[in-house]
Amino acid sequence: MTLARRTVLAAGAATLAAPLAAPALRAQGVAVKMGALRLIHSIAPYLYERFQPAGLRIEVVVFESPTEGKNAVVTKSVEFGAFGIAAGILGAAAREPVVVVGSCCDRGMAVVARKDAGIEKLADLRGKKVGIWPGSTQEVFILERLRMEGMTIRDLQSIRVSFSEMPIALARGDIEAYVGAEPGPGVSVASGVGRIVEYPYSTPMGSLNMIFATHADTVAQRPDLVRQMLRVHRQASEFGMANRDVTIETAVARLGMRRDALEISLPNVELNWQMTPEMVQRARTYADHMLSLRQIRALPDFNTFFDTRFSDELAKAAA
Repeated sequence: MTLARRTVLAAGAATLAAPLAAPALRAQGVAVKMGALRLIHSIAPYLYERFQPAGLRIEVVVFESPTEGKNAVVTKSVEFGAFGIAAGILGAAAREPVVVVGSCCDRGMAVVARKDAGIEKLADLRGKKVGIWPGSTQEVFILERLRMEGMTIRDLQSIRVSFSEMPIALARGDIEAYVGAEPGPGVSVASGVGRIVEYPYSTPMGSLNMIFATHADTVAQRPDLVRQMLRVHRQASEFGMANRDVTIETAVARLGMRRDALEISLPNVELNWQMTPEMVQRARTYADHMLSLRQIRALPDFNTFFDTRFSDELAKAAA
């Protein structure tokens, strides 16, 4: 058989095989990993399966801390991630290729104290053992709230505690208060151990908390996937806000959270998706605070860190 004939036959075989391979590929679909935290205000990704279109399979990967979630996006261990704005700014300030393409959640924070600790207001934290997760959004908020009260972190006994461990540490008496993430505050209140000192939303940063982000390469090379995922994120977020009972059931079933705690926590959670001008401005203010607190050495390049076009397109299409 001549080389030319072998080439023709091979090409013909490939042509005949193509119609068989393509449907199989479509049936398999595109697999996308979505990073999320084990928190009630990170519940939207756990609702994605209700809205994922044909040909898109979304796997939720759970992380314990915002920094872990951000690092997974940067290293491409996941394609998308929901984590705190502080973790995103830390990465962008270090010139890591993380890009915010949507919002995820506002609120979801609280300063909690033991009922028997004699802590009625923020000033009463002076000299107390307070659980704080370094590098978190909550840390930036409490530092600014302390400044507003004429205090600094040195006025407290700051103890490094993860969000999931805060209610346990408070119940054991290891700490007298903490700056936590829901449903931790709800757990402490529901158990009768803790009380809410305040929701720290009185700063210029408002109630900004979590973002929806991806790698810069994904934005450049797969913009249609970004659009598709943000559309799913929007549907899940709006559904979660409109169907609180389903949101609670999902958190109980998927994350093993306590129903009584969630009933307390959920009013302190605002799921969202749109990068509004107010959200962007609050993020810039947030970065300014992190710079003044020397948590970052330079401001992020907001021209690359924030990409509002996908959010703007989705908002315009739905208008």
